[in-house]
Amino acid sequence: MDATIGKRSFPDGKRALVTGGAGFLGFHLCQRLLRDGWQVLATDNLSTGSMENVAALRHEPGYRFIRHDVTEPFNAPVERIFNLACCASPVHYQDDPIKTMRTCLDGCANMLELARQTGARIFQASTSEVYGEPEVHPQTEDYRGAVSTTGPRACYDEGKRCAETLFFDYHRLYGTPIKVGRIFNTYGPRMQAGDGRVVSNLIVQALRNKPMTLNGDGSQTRSFCYVDDLIEAIVRLMDSPEDFTGPVNLGNPSEVTVAELAERIIAITGTRSKIIHRPMPVDDPTRRCPDITLAKQSLDWEPQVSLEEGLRQTVAWFERSLAGAEPQEARRGVA
Repeated sequence: MDATIGKRSFPDGKRALVTGGAGFLGFHLCQRLLRDGWQVLATDNLSTGSMENVAALRHEPGYRFIRHDVTEPFNAPVERIFNLACCASPVHYQDDPIKTMRTCLDGCANMLELARQTGARIFQASTSEVYGEPEVHPQTEDYRGAVSTTGPRACYDEGKRCAETLFFDYHRLYGTPIKVGRIFNTYGPRMQAGDGRVVSNLIVQALRNKPMTLNGDGSQTRSFCYVDDLIEAIVRLMDSPEDFTGPVNLGNPSEVTVAELAERIIAITGTRSKIIHRPMPVDDPTRRCPDITLAKQSLDWEPQVSLEEGLRQTVAWFERSLAGAEPQEARRGVA
């Protein structure tokens, strides 16, 4: 089905489309764009997005939400497109790998066609997963990666790599103004409690005084960027000169082990939880850290929020969120 939004249904002014707008990053980006004076149209198929995020913005002037799957064509008079649509958690994207690949490919193709027709500038939310199990550390944008094409993570890793290819082909063939950001691990308020990502998993387990699960021995590293810093980077990238296309790494270069992350969360929450270990998932990278030299030089950007402060803000949000959810779960008989 071809969804079309006419000019009459979209107020005048700076108009932006955010696909995946009901998700974690989508909410924060919509909120920032509204604050910056944009008319925002958010779309999401709600496979992992939350109507709670939509509800939190629905009374904002200039905000509109439409339930729509990015794999279907979409038309709207917009000046900017932020393509965030795709499950980012391994738990979710491996649940339906064919759908994940179609979202990466068909979804990008549909948004690039919209950009070509409207002349809109378009941002692609790529990922550090394009580097796979990196043989270069920290990862620079010119590193081509070591990605399995046949493993259980390939639907996402290879899907995002193919999406980047589509973006640059549209840029070369049609002159489409593109921006490609490779997003590293991001965390903050409005993460979903059950999305399978390490920060949310460990915080929820700690707050519920349940065993905190680490894959392997916990020595694998990640670099965690607070969501406000990441959104600032995306906005700066979209505002950068047209000839700066990326790809550019967007993440925090401060590398920590997952075991250290767990210990910090234990200290912040005061939990009684104990750490337990489980086998490493297939193709789970052992090291991940961005070189953000290009972002510093071209965007004048680097993260400002420390891991300690970011975790405290995230823990506080989960405390409020879980306090509201647990009475509802009790009424439904959920253990």
